[in-house]
Amino acid sequence: MNQSSPFFTNDAVVLGILMVTLALIFYSTTLAFFEKFYKIVPSILLCFFIPGLLSSFNIISATESQLDETASRFLLPTCLVFFTLSIDIEAIKRLGGKALFVFFAGALGVMVGGPLGLWVGKMIDPSFLGKDGEEVWRGLATIAGSWTGGNANQLALKEIFQPSPKVFAQTSVIDVLFAELWLGLLLYFVGKAAIIDKKMKADATVIHEIRVKVELESAKQKNPSFQELFILLAVGFGITGMAHLIADNIVPFIETNYPTLKAYSLASKSFWIVTIASLSGLLLSNTRARNLEKFGGSKIGTLFLYMLIATIGMQLHIFEAFQNPMLFVVGLIWIFTHAIFTVIAAYFVKAPFFFTAVGSQANVGGVASASVVAAAFHPSLAPIGVLLAILGNAIGTYCGYLTGLAMQWLSQ
Repeated sequence: MNQSSPFFTNDAVVLGILMVTLALIFYSTTLAFFEKFYKIVPSILLCFFIPGLLSSFNIISATESQLDETASRFLLPTCLVFFTLSIDIEAIKRLGGKALFVFFAGALGVMVGGPLGLWVGKMIDPSFLGKDGEEVWRGLATIAGSWTGGNANQLALKEIFQPSPKVFAQTSVIDVLFAELWLGLLLYFVGKAAIIDKKMKADATVIHEIRVKVELESAKQKNPSFQELFILLAVGFGITGMAHLIADNIVPFIETNYPTLKAYSLASKSFWIVTIASLSGLLLSNTRARNLEKFGGSKIGTLFLYMLIATIGMQLHIFEAFQNPMLFVVGLIWIFTHAIFTVIAAYFVKAPFFFTAVGSQANVGGVASASVVAAAFHPSLAPIGVLLAILGNAIGTYCGYLTGLAMQWLSQ
C-alpha cells in the first residue's frame, strides 16, 4: 500500500467505522460519567471532529472514499424533504430581514478578509506570493468563491483565474481546513446560543416559537407501521430521485443553450437537486403529506443528517495546512475577518446567534453546512440554512471575482 494511502480504503469498512463512532458518541451521552463533559462539549461537535481526526491521522480519507459524495447527493436532499415537510412557513416569514443583513455582512467579511490576509502575508514574507514562479493569488481567489457561494462558484473562478494545479491543491487545503474548523466552532457554540443571545440582547422569540411548535408536533408522533415507514421513505427518496432526474436533464440544456447562466451556478447539479428537494418539501407542507411527520419524518431526517455530518468531518485534514505556513496565516486572518463582520452585523441588528451561525455557514460552508448548523438548533430550521446558501450560490462568483481582482492588485 502507498504510504500516502489511508489505512482503510474500503467504503463498507469506512461506513462501519463512522456508524460505530456515531453510536458510541450517542451511547456515551446516556452515561453519568460523561454528563459534565457533554455540558461543555456538544455531541454534534464530536460527530464532526472525530471523523476529522481519523482522516488527519490517515486512518480514513474523504479523497479515497465516495461516502461524502453519496451522502451529499442522496442523504442531504432526502433529509431536507423530511425537514421541510413540517415547516411553519408563516413563522419563517416573521424572521424578517435580519438574516439577510447578517448574511451579506458575512460575504463582505470574506471579500475584505482575503485581500487583508494576503497583504499581511506579503508584509511578512513577500516571496510567498510568487514562490517557484507560482502566482498564489490565483488559487486564493478560488477560496473567495467557495466562501461566498460554494464549490460551483469555486470551480467557476478556477476557470477564470487559472491557478496552477499545485497552487490550487494547496489553497484547497486551506479552504477546507478553515471552513471545517469554523463549522466545528459554530457547532460548539450552538449549545450556548441562549447565553450568547442574552449577552447580545438579541430577540430569539420567533426561533423559539418554531422549535416549540415542531416539538409539540413531534410529541404527537406514532409508532409507524411497516407500510407507513415505506411510504415515508418513498416520499423522501422519491423526491430525491425526481430532483436528480430533473437536474440530469436541465443542466446539459443550460450548458448548451444558456452558458452564461453558469455564472449564477444554474449549471450545477447540486444546486438543482437541493433546490428541488427543498421546494418540494415546502410545497408538500401545505398538503396532507404534512401528516407524514407523525410517522417520524424528522427523526429519520436527523439520522441522515448526522451521517452527513460524519462524512463532512472526513474532509478535515488538520496537519496538511502546516506544509505551507504562510497560507495558514492568510487563511486564519481571512476566516477571522469574516467572523468579525458577521458578529458585528448580528450585534448591530440584535440578531440571535442562530442568524450569526447560519448566515456565516451559508457563505463559508454552502448548502450542506448551513443546513447542518440550522438543524443543530432544531431540524425545523434547516430550510432557512438552505435558502441562504442558495442565495450564496447566486452571488458567490461575482463576490469571488471582485476579491480575486483585489488580490491580483495587491500581488503586483
